[in-house]
Amino acid sequence: MKIKKGYILRTVCGENVIVGEGLDAINFGRMLSLNETAAWLWKQAVEQGDFTAESLANALCDEYEVTPDQALADVKETINQWTELKVVE
Repeated sequence: MKIKKGYILRTVCGENVIVGEGLDAINFGRMLSLNETAAWLWKQAVEQGDFTAESLANALCDEYEVTPDQALADVKETINQWTELKVVE
């Protein structure tokens, strides 16, 4: 899985948001606000390129004090939201 080309993380008025660039911005039609952890996961997904829920959960465990089971559940929920919004492929 990877972040779709044309979607980027920006800070707008102190909020982390995913926005579409170019024609994707027209199709996307809105910004997706991310909390601090979700924004961190987005950056990790971009850095990893081709990522999995497991690879992001492992990175989350390395960065934050969270159990592997909770990290995986949280990452899967976040990826499901991204999938519904079609910002990952």
